[in-house]
Amino acid sequence: MISRASIPLLDASTWLHAFGPWVLVGIAVVVFIESGLLFPFLPGDSLLITAAILAPQLGIQVWQVAVVAAVAAFAGDQAGYWLGKRFGRRLFKPDARVLKTERLEAAEAFFAKYGGPSLVLGRFVPFVRTYVPLSAGIAAMPYRRFLIWNALGGVAWVAVMVLLGILLGGIPFIANNIDVLMIVVVAVSVLPVLISALRRRARTRRDARLRTESGHADTSKIS
Repeated sequence: MISRASIPLLDASTWLHAFGPWVLVGIAVVVFIESGLLFPFLPGDSLLITAAILAPQLGIQVWQVAVVAAVAAFAGDQAGYWLGKRFGRRLFKPDARVLKTERLEAAEAFFAKYGGPSLVLGRFVPFVRTYVPLSAGIAAMPYRRFLIWNALGGVAWVAVMVLLGILLGGIPFIANNIDVLMIVVVAVSVLPVLISALRRRARTRRDARLRTESGHADTSKIS
């Protein structure tokens, strides 16, 4: 289906053109995998935005992109939920390259904080959107409730990304400089993850400093 030997991981335009006449199938596969098959390193956001911008060049309609992506997003979360319910945390290891325990814990914290709405909010955060349905399965979230929030999240995410593509596609500079747009989209998408990582790092350092200070204080009292 893909005609090139190698494709830059975050270059959505290259992905779409490489899919050729199977572009809608390619979009469905990428969205499905990123949504629920525990591989978050795919250009989900930028793929949908770019597909909406380049739809005429790709020989497809914007509404087709929206429908195919929404169905794939819904199905992907279903897969993630059942993986979580069936295997739980056993799939993750602290030293794993992809399925790191740290990433699951971040998604679990996100799910614990927002509950059902996390399946909507998490869609807009890379990595989190991959692991939140898994967290819902691990937490044994009632399936009917999961279905409702899953459907809302998938439709909302696809609608926003496609609408952004439509709006940005009307700007000549954006339409003629897709590469610049992709850099901005990836940067904005990764920003919440980066901020969260920096906060965790700062919290870890603060806790370590407090433990050290507490240890010194105890030593002083003993002496």
